[in-house]
Amino acid sequence: MCSEMKMHDIDVADFIRTVEKCKGAVYLKTKEGDCFNLKSRFSALLGLTALVKGGIIAEATLKCELPEDETKLFRFNLFREIPKE
Repeated sequence: MCSEMKMHDIDVADFIRTVEKCKGAVYLKTKEGDCFNLKSRFSALLGLTALVKGGIIAEATLKCELPEDETKLFRFNLFREIPKE
């Protein structure tokens, strides 16, 4: 399991497209300590509902199962780059 990563001011639609390109599990952790698997549509819906304000996620803490997925999400957070694969 990779280290935790903080993301800020991210567009929800682009973020979901990026998570869908990940091969392993991607977990969203809330400030309250809840953990949601974003690869599960139902879990993602529950987790993102609490964080979304006006189509933007102000802050999220993520943990990836695979290092390659962490790289994709890091590049998305830094450059707003959505993977093409």
